[in-house]
Amino acid sequence: MTGDTLRERRMSETVHEASREVPVLHEVDVVVIGGSCTGVFAAVRAARLGMRVAIIEKQNCFGGTATAGNVNIWHRLHDTEGREQIIAGLTAEVIARLSRRDAVLRGKEPSRNSYRLNTEELKIELDELVTESGVQPLLHTVYVAPVGEDRRLNAVIVENKSGRGAIRARQFVDASGDGDLARHLGLPFSREEGLQPPTTCARLRGLEELGGFDWQAAVREHGAEFGLPPDWGWGGPFPGMPGVQLRADNHIFDTDASDAAQLTRAEIDGRRQVRALMDAIRKYAPQGSSIALSDLAATLGIRETARVRARYRLSGEDVLSGRRFEDAVANGSYPVDTHHSDGPGITWRFLDGTEVTVAGRGLPEEQGRWREELPENPTFYQVPFRCLTPGQVPNLVLAGRMLDADREAFSAVRVMVNLNQTGEAAGVAAALAVEGGGDVADVEAAKLRATLERGGSIVL
Repeated sequence: MTGDTLRERRMSETVHEASREVPVLHEVDVVVIGGSCTGVFAAVRAARLGMRVAIIEKQNCFGGTATAGNVNIWHRLHDTEGREQIIAGLTAEVIARLSRRDAVLRGKEPSRNSYRLNTEELKIELDELVTESGVQPLLHTVYVAPVGEDRRLNAVIVENKSGRGAIRARQFVDASGDGDLARHLGLPFSREEGLQPPTTCARLRGLEELGGFDWQAAVREHGAEFGLPPDWGWGGPFPGMPGVQLRADNHIFDTDASDAAQLTRAEIDGRRQVRALMDAIRKYAPQGSSIALSDLAATLGIRETARVRARYRLSGEDVLSGRRFEDAVANGSYPVDTHHSDGPGITWRFLDGTEVTVAGRGLPEEQGRWREELPENPTFYQVPFRCLTPGQVPNLVLAGRMLDADREAFSAVRVMVNLNQTGEAAGVAAALAVEGGGDVADVEAAKLRATLERGGSIVL
């Protein structure tokens, strides 16, 4: 019997799981599934409005891609020309809190500004943000299944070291990244052909000591010897750790990270590729050079899986034309950033009509235009609240990368400074729904935006 035949046979077999009563662990106003920065910001904003909130996170820390995924960059908070700040709220608050601990490196020009975070400090800062806001944290806790009737959620089932239990709530925020709660509810999804591949990030020590040795060229030339496909990556400094760089140099192609088997394969292969990259550098670097693995991401850096169908689908035209929305809850100026799914490289499309493509590691940029020049260019774009509300489940709101957007729009809005704002909007909307005794999708846009602004968000 072949392995494939055996696998098919096992998939066709079932076992009976006996029904059972589970204890209610917590009864709250709002429950957030997923403890990324997006999820934490949803929980904190709801709690600051007086809600009883619980947040469920499967890792040992909050922060998601930023902390467990080792991605330590938050992009600019200003428009493309640096004239106007367009993002504030909890993103700006956390940057300020980390700055007091010298845990942030920032660019000097607002138009190109980005923030390199010490994500080890960020873990602790998020702990403090959660606890001081009175949010009930549940780390090492896995969301399992929804409980509800008549299209309305009543509770979610979770499991952790203490066993299986339920958390009852009035409003629910799905900040799971892959839309786990929405998928279990059977909500419709869209899935692009050729998903943007994930990356395993690592902190490497010693690259700066290689002098004039072009390690990127060496890996490009000799990577196949170490099982590395042609690729492209990026990196930068890590605050408080001189000589250490955060590196994101390898993609795991042909991966749908919402599939358990593919996710497992990608985690293992991503770590293998980090070691292979280092082995290639060690072999071909000048004699006496040394590099070391300082830290390896605890989880894969996932860019794209499926997205939940909501009441509005954000389009690439919306983003690249800077369309304004009456129910806008997030602003962004990061370009469309599409990682190639069929081979090495990345393409950026900017709001000024220019386009840049890098076809592989260490290769020169190819510059052009995706549209003709305009008398005046948009300097930022917006995300409407309707992209976060599926509607079929009245007390569910989305937060994060499962929002409804096409490939081009998604490739811009998926970065953390943008998604952080969707978390704040989801938390505030859930709180307003509880307060008004209605459904989250029916929260008035004007009231939502005004409440966000009072809480420190920039509303344009």
